[in-house]
Amino acid sequence: MDMVFVILGLIGGLALFLFGMDLMGDGLKKLAGGKLESILARLTSNRWTGLLLGFVVTAVIQSSSATTVMLVGFVNSGIMNLGQTISIIMGANIGTTVTAWLLALKDIEGAAFINLLKPENFTPVLAAIGVIITMTTKSDSKRNIATILLGFSVLIFGMEAMSDAAETFKDNERFKNLLVMFSNPLMGIIVGTIFTAIIQSSSASVGILQVLVGSISIQHAVALPVLLGMNIGTTITPIISAISGNTEAKRVAASCLYIKMIGVIVVTAIYYLLYYFGIKPIVNFMLSDASFFSIAITHTVFNIISTIILMPFCALIEKLAISTIRGAKKDEKKNNTFDTLDERFLNIPSFAVEKCRELVCDMAKLSAYSFNAATELMSDYSDAKFKEIMEHEKLVDKYEDKTSSYLVKIAANNMSAKDSKIVTELLHCIGDIERISDHAVNIAEVAQEMHDKGISFSTQAQKDIKIITEASAEILELATSALTEEDISIAAKVEPLEQVIDRLKRKIKANHISRLKQGDCTMELGFILSDLLTNYERVSDHCSNIAVCIIEISLDSFETHEYLKNVKESHDHSFEEMYQTYKEKYAI
Repeated sequence: MDMVFVILGLIGGLALFLFGMDLMGDGLKKLAGGKLESILARLTSNRWTGLLLGFVVTAVIQSSSATTVMLVGFVNSGIMNLGQTISIIMGANIGTTVTAWLLALKDIEGAAFINLLKPENFTPVLAAIGVIITMTTKSDSKRNIATILLGFSVLIFGMEAMSDAAETFKDNERFKNLLVMFSNPLMGIIVGTIFTAIIQSSSASVGILQVLVGSISIQHAVALPVLLGMNIGTTITPIISAISGNTEAKRVAASCLYIKMIGVIVVTAIYYLLYYFGIKPIVNFMLSDASFFSIAITHTVFNIISTIILMPFCALIEKLAISTIRGAKKDEKKNNTFDTLDERFLNIPSFAVEKCRELVCDMAKLSAYSFNAATELMSDYSDAKFKEIMEHEKLVDKYEDKTSSYLVKIAANNMSAKDSKIVTELLHCIGDIERISDHAVNIAEVAQEMHDKGISFSTQAQKDIKIITEASAEILELATSALTEEDISIAAKVEPLEQVIDRLKRKIKANHISRLKQGDCTMELGFILSDLLTNYERVSDHCSNIAVCIIEISLDSFETHEYLKNVKESHDHSFEEMYQTYKEKYAI
């Protein structure tokens, strides 16, 4: 019965350990805010830069599996190519050893102030600080720091619980006999591979191995093969991630596997060859007991040696992956615009949000282009340009569908307050951007109708239309710039101009009625003019919605009508000055 409680203690400690590692990783990712991922996606033209970035990113987010899954996503979406990932994977392999060094602090012995560096001694303080920060602050970055502290504390508490439970096996003969079989290199590698493949984290599995060697006397002859197997087992995560990817994504996963397997085979062959020939330092090491520090050192040395050996052969590893994973020609097609909305990026909300922002900005520019092209048709009709506007409308609709769906998926994840604001802003703006494209189509259809019927506006009407067209083009440019540059000072210029466009619409309609009474215009042209002016006004309304959304989100609220009411009723001289400037600029 006692053994049942011991096993339950091990399971509970393992659960806390894995949960703490996951919690700490989430906090680190949020604190990084997607910046490291963005840098990783852009600055990888140089092999050594890639190695360094792979190390830094993995050391920060504490997971080589997460880094390699990112790389699978980058390649699958066309952000990177296979060759750029090889050195990054090697850097990630070194970066993942940082966790083992943090846990190795447990082995520190010495004076009282030195013992303070032992995790079990300072962890309660970190946990207390984390709880206090969580309960007292609303700052997103401070909460992320608190999450990291709490995650690390839970991890250490879990490690302690496992250590206490594992102490029971210290004098258990059956358990010792079980460990002997792992001294067979092949068996140890297989066990290490399977165990790490199950929990999908080499950092966690190596940490668990450290706990075992810290509680039970285990020789390096037993621990080393298991440790080598753990390095192979961590490749299961990118392999699973690449299953749904394209050929290039599968090749990234294959590269991860080859780098680990070749490293293990080469290092194992060299090590055991030296052991077989009785090289004394190697024999002494193999027969000595492992410790927290020795596992951390061995883990780091293995990955550094593997990287040194394999770094000159990056191109050959790439060729090996290509020759192994052969894709059909249709799989080698140019990447789609929407491939950047990869499901793998949902685990990195900040990066996923940034990709959505880029697409929404592209969508806004496309709608603005369609509007300007449609207004040009009024004076210079072209069937080719009309068809182009129609094709752009279909593409904008696709942007709206794909991006909105992806943003909803991101919103379902645990995000930072900043990312949550951006998602809210983008979801509100997408609909307005799509409607601008619809109005561009309406204007193009008006131009087509007039062309087909061979009718045209009077000279004065054409002058009036030119003025409101220029005003509408400017407000659209302001709204697009405010969105792409995230500039609320530009956004503030939109509403005064929107008021001027409303005034222009009323003025142009009044002028038309005057011409109609004088017989200078017809009822048919009046209906066409009214339809045209309505589309101009609606475009300016949607630009206003976009600008107000940007301003309100930055002010941490979202009361559009309240904002517009306050702006119009307040004695804001800057608003009045801008209104008068635009009124004079677009006077009829």
